[in-house]
Amino acid sequence: MNGGQFVRESRRRAGLTQLQLAGRVGLTQPSVARIESGQTAASFERIVELVRATGFDLDIHVVPLDEDGLALAEQNRHRTPDERLDNLLAATELMGEARGRSGENDG
Repeated sequence: MNGGQFVRESRRRAGLTQLQLAGRVGLTQPSVARIESGQTAASFERIVELVRATGFDLDIHVVPLDEDGLALAEQNRHRTPDERLDNLLAATELMGEARGRSGENDG
């Protein structure tokens, strides 16, 4: 998701038009439209300003990088859709079996 998509989402949730949002921050409607569409790369500060003008805020924080997720994504990039589906089904089956075993131990 890019900054413009955050602006669009918050504006829509607030029930505002692009013109109304533009008026709140001193921009023109076409400027807001270009930011939302990604045609104009707005600064982080501008994105936060626009989102806050809709009555929302961005909750941004730094978290540890999940290298496992990146490795899995890289592996999946080289797989066919059928191979990806097979892996998903196998993982789902494995989770179901683990839950079943957990339930057996509870009783």
